[in-house]
Amino acid sequence: MGVLFAAVAVYLCFWSVPAEPVAWLAPKPPGYVGVHAPNTHLSGLRTIDIGNEFGPEHIAIGPDNKLYAAMTSGNLVRMDPDGTHQEIFANTRGRVLGFDFDKDGRMIAADAMRGLLIVGADRRVSVLTDQVSSDDPIRYANSVVVATDGTIFFTDASARFSPAEWGGTYEASVLDILEQAASGRVLAYDPATASTRVVAHGFSFANGIALSSDGRALFVSETGRYRIWKIASDVRDLDIQSGSSQATVLFDNLPGYPDNLMRGREGRIWAGLFRPRNPAADNLSQKPFMRKVLLRMPRALLPVGDPYSHVFAFDESGHVTEDLQDPIGAYPETTGATETADRLYIHSLHAPAIGWVPYARR
Repeated sequence: MGVLFAAVAVYLCFWSVPAEPVAWLAPKPPGYVGVHAPNTHLSGLRTIDIGNEFGPEHIAIGPDNKLYAAMTSGNLVRMDPDGTHQEIFANTRGRVLGFDFDKDGRMIAADAMRGLLIVGADRRVSVLTDQVSSDDPIRYANSVVVATDGTIFFTDASARFSPAEWGGTYEASVLDILEQAASGRVLAYDPATASTRVVAHGFSFANGIALSSDGRALFVSETGRYRIWKIASDVRDLDIQSGSSQATVLFDNLPGYPDNLMRGREGRIWAGLFRPRNPAADNLSQKPFMRKVLLRMPRALLPVGDPYSHVFAFDESGHVTEDLQDPIGAYPETTGATETADRLYIHSLHAPAIGWVPYARR
């Protein structure tokens, strides 16, 4: 037994892992208070059956007024808004985490495995870009928004860990967030020149992205540090940690991990919190060695928050206007929300259905 315990200790302390955690100061979790006080507005979600599909991570209404959803299988599923007439619109052979449509109605997709993609009128999938330069690959394309001038802004969640190389999107995100090297960034692709540039960098897992109504600012979820940023859309290679006035924290110390950002109606922007924070994880923020030990343990033992369904809406100045929760978390990992005139569709990382609620602004 002594030999066994010694072997386990050696493994937990010295086994090689790909991440090199760094110390950072996590703010004290605020809990569910104030504008995020507990409620049950997401309880009893209605659902749309999606058959054998799984994980409608991103949902949007297309220019044809059809509902599109990106699934774990790599399928992009298209249907009527009530869920009928479902069909596979395209399959990317990867994992799309976000998509938008350009002025010609073509889908622009951020595929975590393949990069920035375009789906043409013939439904053929092509790669727009998978690198910034020959020695700078896009490792974790996550979310995307197309500006009125055609510029495509998208997030590269981690410049360190690619889902294609590290066991999928979840494993790569665990490595990145536990490491806290803040290698995430916002990129811009110019279709006219077929070139990609860095807009801003220094995010701890750059996730959801949305444009302001005038196109002059970008809203970006920083999942690993519980923040949502507002940055100027015309900046180049900006370090968000530099203190520049062109990058401000719109929401800090959120009660959960922010994910997708989606423009709604009447100027609203919807955000999803896919899990609540866990104080045990925050307590390890200044203990990089212990986080390295965690990476050697089974993923089921990681200190992640309990299931808790939560989406909220805010205006461009940072005021929360809507907050919908289900403390039981019956619909798992709520990554975002898509608003129409009469429904609010709820995105999910792992749900076997599409959740929705009849929606009229409260």
